[in-house]
Amino acid sequence: LDEPFAGLFTQGMVTHETYKDEAGDWLYPEEVGFGQGGATHAKTGEAVTIGPIESMSKSKKNIVDPSAIIALYGADTARWFILSDTPPERDIQWTESGVDAAARFVQRLWKFIQEGLEAVCVPGKARPRAMSEAAVAIRKAAHKALHNVTEALETLRFNRAIAHVYEMTNDLGPLFADTQSATAPDIRWARREALEIYVRIFAPMMPHLAEQAWADLGHRTLVVKEPWPKVSKPLLVEDTVIIAIQVNGKRKGQIEVPRGLSREEIESRALNEDNVGRAISGREVRKVIVVPERIVNVVL
Repeated sequence: LDEPFAGLFTQGMVTHETYKDEAGDWLYPEEVGFGQGGATHAKTGEAVTIGPIESMSKSKKNIVDPSAIIALYGADTARWFILSDTPPERDIQWTESGVDAAARFVQRLWKFIQEGLEAVCVPGKARPRAMSEAAVAIRKAAHKALHNVTEALETLRFNRAIAHVYEMTNDLGPLFADTQSATAPDIRWARREALEIYVRIFAPMMPHLAEQAWADLGHRTLVVKEPWPKVSKPLLVEDTVIIAIQVNGKRKGQIEVPRGLSREEIESRALNEDNVGRAISGREVRKVIVVPERIVNVVL
């Protein structure tokens, strides 16, 4: 048979706790109140039995009205929570605390964008020829997130994509906080590039917020019509590596060193690491095995 699609992905179900009153009748979540004495009927005050977490169904009344959620939090927050919590092939438990957490992040994201707009270049400005270390750091954080989100979306791992948006927010926060360099042309260009990448990578999950942010960035087009940004692969190469340190085969610490550092310098830094020094504790070092960019093993 000729099917209209190349493959079928079956997603998990949205689940919720079930509730019964003293007569054994099912209750809607909004009919249940929670206090120090446990769950009670919101109107009568009678004790409520909390049942197992099951797929939402009208018969058991463990359903949440989407219109109420959208009215309170907005559609983007609801989408963000549903996609962020669990791999898509598994069931997701709907909780008010989870939705509240999603709503708080959406507010944080929006504030981050609005504050970031205060120090960006105009749209379409050519990239400066010279880039400072601070500008490169901003670009690296943005392109790392773009690379990771792209891979996650291509494999339908929406929860991982969202995790990388969280990570990008945390990475860019301290870089954007440097107000002293915010007037430099290369910094302003890098900040705009980062914000435009930021908006486009969360757009599949929060389209309404993305469209508004895209307009605030000075664009007259719709972000949904924009091509997916391209990763600059040279920016994915890390300038430093983390090397684990073992003493007699047991991990005692790690050091971060520049790529290409000599074996001698790696050995010296490893032996001067605090935990390694305590593990050696005056004993004779018989041998130091250095595997560049991977591991150092100190043999006593």
